[in-house]
Amino acid sequence: MATDTQIASRDQIGRRQVLRTIGIILLQLLMTAILVSFLIPTLWMISSSLKATTEVFVHPIKWIPSDPQWKNYAEVFKRLPFAKFAWNTLIVTGGAVLGTIFSSITVGYSFARLKWPGRNFFFALMVATMLLPEVITLIPRFILFRQLDWIDTFLPLIVPYWCGATSLYIFLVHQFFRGIPIELEEAALIDGANRFQILSQILVPLSKPVIATVGVFALIQHYNEFLTPLIYLNSMDNWVMALGVRALNDSNAANWELVFAASTLMLIPVLILFIFAQRYFVQGITMTGFGGR
Repeated sequence: MATDTQIASRDQIGRRQVLRTIGIILLQLLMTAILVSFLIPTLWMISSSLKATTEVFVHPIKWIPSDPQWKNYAEVFKRLPFAKFAWNTLIVTGGAVLGTIFSSITVGYSFARLKWPGRNFFFALMVATMLLPEVITLIPRFILFRQLDWIDTFLPLIVPYWCGATSLYIFLVHQFFRGIPIELEEAALIDGANRFQILSQILVPLSKPVIATVGVFALIQHYNEFLTPLIYLNSMDNWVMALGVRALNDSNAANWELVFAASTLMLIPVLILFIFAQRYFVQGITMTGFGGR
């Protein structure tokens, strides 16, 4: 027969399991509430993209349109050359993302693995630039690009990112590379591999999570960028989608249903990308925390 101590121990374990279950349920409810609070503006935007002008700001909110206005999406392309804006966005975003990934890998590898004079100083200097607001360098960059005759071209939106313009991504790749055992690189050097072969054939294949993370972050950054294209792109033929969305509401008459329709069109590609890349995205964020070895 079980002793009183054993019975008390079983009761205590049972109470702990009940409390743990209650805690998990409460946490799930809290996270669900937070998720819904974040989704409500997006759902309202999608709903409003199908409303007539008179229904957009009615009170109380009308979540389901009385007569869905699918023509709002067609009207977006009639008002402005939105297909051209989408193509320009693809060029700018694709070039900037590829440049960000390339420069982050090469510069991150140099700081993580190569030994050269002043490496620690320049790495600390690079990390310190993350504290520098981008608006501070806005005027000097504009003067430089104007002297290079790059105004109203895509070059100011692409070229700087091939030169390591974003310190955060370099830092993430650097931390990830430092988490990879150095013995792999030493074995490759003994076998006669050069630095380029080590980087391209060993480190890059092992770094898919952090590369996907940098790619997703950079894509969202450049895809949604508004201020930089506003400064450097003057002609409508060079506009990106972010400028097109703003232009839909520049007239005297408010066209919020068209703005919401265009915003919904902008949301779809990023949402699809995140759904397919979320596994690598979460893994990359997690594993970059194990650097420093």
